[in-house]
Amino acid sequence: MSIAAAPARPRQRAARAVLRRRGGVARTPLGLALPVVAALLVFSAFPFAYLLGLATTDSTLARPLQGWVGTENVQAALRSEAFTSSLGKSAGFAVGASVLQLVLGTALALLLRARGTRLGWAGVALLLPLVTPPVMVGVAWKLLLAPVGGAFASISSTLGLGAFNPLGSSTGAFASLLVIDTWQWTPFVCLLVYAALLGVPRELVDAARIDGASAWQTARHVVLPCIAGTLVAVLVLRLVIAFKVFDIVYVVTAGGPGFSTTLSTFEIHREALQNFQVGTAAAATVLFSLLVGVFVTVVSRLQRRANGVAG
Repeated sequence: MSIAAAPARPRQRAARAVLRRRGGVARTPLGLALPVVAALLVFSAFPFAYLLGLATTDSTLARPLQGWVGTENVQAALRSEAFTSSLGKSAGFAVGASVLQLVLGTALALLLRARGTRLGWAGVALLLPLVTPPVMVGVAWKLLLAPVGGAFASISSTLGLGAFNPLGSSTGAFASLLVIDTWQWTPFVCLLVYAALLGVPRELVDAARIDGASAWQTARHVVLPCIAGTLVAVLVLRLVIAFKVFDIVYVVTAGGPGFSTTLSTFEIHREALQNFQVGTAAAATVLFSLLVGVFVTVVSRLQRRANGVAG
């Protein structure tokens, strides 16, 4: 018994040595994570706690945190027709813009990959809308869409198509915001999807072609399932960014005509910095964050399913 157990003793000592080394390694990342934890506390936890404080107190721009009011600010935000309607507009804008950009960006990435095009100058061109400040994007598009002197209005007049003023109608203004946001962010989606396409095994594509699959069938049944998880991840990212859009609304439409393009971010800004009701604006921000969280949670579950199918 003792002779049989003897060879095991060196292995046991070696295993204990490995565990001790792993224990030392396990303690090192904790120390490295402390600065990150401290940064999260300073830049995330404290602002969120302050936001909750504003949302539950009688707070104006000049006199914040004056007295506890409980859920009165939340009730005031929910009674505000301007804010509740802005939630629906924000959801419609975010979902519409994200899905449209995902479709266009994926199609463009598939085209570039199918042609074997290295990004090169095409990559530089795709980056131009991304590196342009959103305010400058809004100013440029507002000049293009201007009913008098605008480029599109001049072209419409030259072709005899009549007046061109999309910003003068509710539907036209909302559609214009979608077009502007799509112009700016579709290249971002394209670059992310193109990077994912580079990881698709070439053998799968070649096998599909040998079996007689067309380019569309190959893309639909082979390529897209391989990058399904990435597509949903990009959709989540674009949803979050689209929900936060403010610059182009402020510059191009200022929430008009009427309240047709008053998204939640613009309404919160107006409540806080024009009406000076910081408490109500903070409560509206909390409610808006909950709405974004619901959408992100739903799409994240789709991502997990997509990853399971791809796996």
